[in-house]
Amino acid sequence: MRFALSFCLPLALAAPALAQAQADAYIDDRSSAERVVVSLYNAINRQEYLRAWSYFQEDTAPPLDDFREGYAETEHVELRIGEVQTEGAAGSIHSLVPVALKATSPDGTETVFTGCYRLTQVQPSAQETPPFRPIQIDGGTLEESGAPFDQAMGRCDTP
Repeated sequence: MRFALSFCLPLALAAPALAQAQADAYIDDRSSAERVVVSLYNAINRQEYLRAWSYFQEDTAPPLDDFREGYAETEHVELRIGEVQTEGAAGSIHSLVPVALKATSPDGTETVFTGCYRLTQVQPSAQETPPFRPIQIDGGTLEESGAPFDQAMGRCDTP
């Protein structure tokens, strides 16, 4: 099954790439494409859906209520991030972030998803009028995978 980021993904997400002791730590880091993805999942894990939704570019974000409802039946998700590909073009920086997710439902069922997020940042030095636009998610896909989580990884086309 293929999911576009413009639709809700039925996942509740745990703090990615963190030790369990840090799972509840607040992370809002927009310093790189990878850290935006980590922050997205941290917000969803903490059920801070408005913050999670804010990482999406306005014209690609799903309706907030649909986004929130999409996570109602998932208890926990782990995140793995692959090698990020970044390219600059015409005053913008585009990044592709491959991911693997393991979603655990309340009954303990685990489902692995793989995919790729596309993020864009307008060069900070080129931004002269408010509001400042940080790195934002502007597209991507996730698909259910049959691979074990520790071996699964999304693939991205070049930016």
